[in-house]
Amino acid sequence: MATDPARRPPTIDPTAAARWRRLAPAEGSPWLHEEIGRRMEDRLQWIKAQPRTWADWSPLRGGLEAHALLARRYRDAEAFVIEPEPALADRTGEALTAPWWSARRWQGGKARFDAPPEDGVDLLWANMSLHMAADPEALIAQWHRLVATNGFLMFSCLGPDTVRELRALHARLGWPAAGHEYTDMHDWGDMLVHAGFAEPVMDMERIVLTWATPEAALAELRTLGRNLHPARFAALRGKAWHRSLKQALPELAPAAEGEGRIALTFEVIYGHAFKPTPRVALSSESAVSLREMRSMLQRGRPGA
Repeated sequence: MATDPARRPPTIDPTAAARWRRLAPAEGSPWLHEEIGRRMEDRLQWIKAQPRTWADWSPLRGGLEAHALLARRYRDAEAFVIEPEPALADRTGEALTAPWWSARRWQGGKARFDAPPEDGVDLLWANMSLHMAADPEALIAQWHRLVATNGFLMFSCLGPDTVRELRALHARLGWPAAGHEYTDMHDWGDMLVHAGFAEPVMDMERIVLTWATPEAALAELRTLGRNLHPARFAALRGKAWHRSLKQALPELAPAAEGEGRIALTFEVIYGHAFKPTPRVALSSESAVSLREMRSMLQRGRPGA
């Protein structure tokens, strides 16, 4: 049974989430996001639907290389880019606009940065953004509006076991939470259905990353996200705290190969769901949007 969104306690500080959304990646899309995008793109081989239009949600952080993979897979499809954060729009446009001399201009459809079709796109691709949303139900509802009838959503995000070693370290040392809580894949499935999607298929895998030094581990973690927990430590951390953290990491999050290496687990959730033809419960007076009416009329056409 789906959890009532109104009763779900807040797990993310919305102000901190808004700051993160406006922060442009310093060195391109994070490596882990690109790797997850590559794995998610590979799953498209099992989906028979061939979209005529598709849109990439926030690709600057979600994965520029993953965007290129989709453009090559769907060469003949019209591609749209949706950057919901105005502060990142110009940077995204520059990153995805291939220069005239680049081979990328002939490797896939040219991305469009105007509004997607009013009736929606056949595929909405959203890589690694849902777990950082302060209001995930509202975001999923927005995605539902962007997907065309009989189109589908493809997304990925982090799950509850992510950086469990770091969370355990904070708990053991009596520090506030290392990060906000991530949602279980079954709850994501419930939210998709609640938003109007159908036949959600959820999958999960764990990826373990290792680093040679605490400094390298912490530097990469900063590219992946921020601690958005409402009860996180509110002030700036001092040098003594950072020294304690770096000393504890090799001991409390050791890699299997030893030698002082650090290992952290990332639970990755993949999901896709279709948007069915709208069904309107008729009463003595029923309100139907123009878009829903068009979808219902198209459903009744022979060969539609």
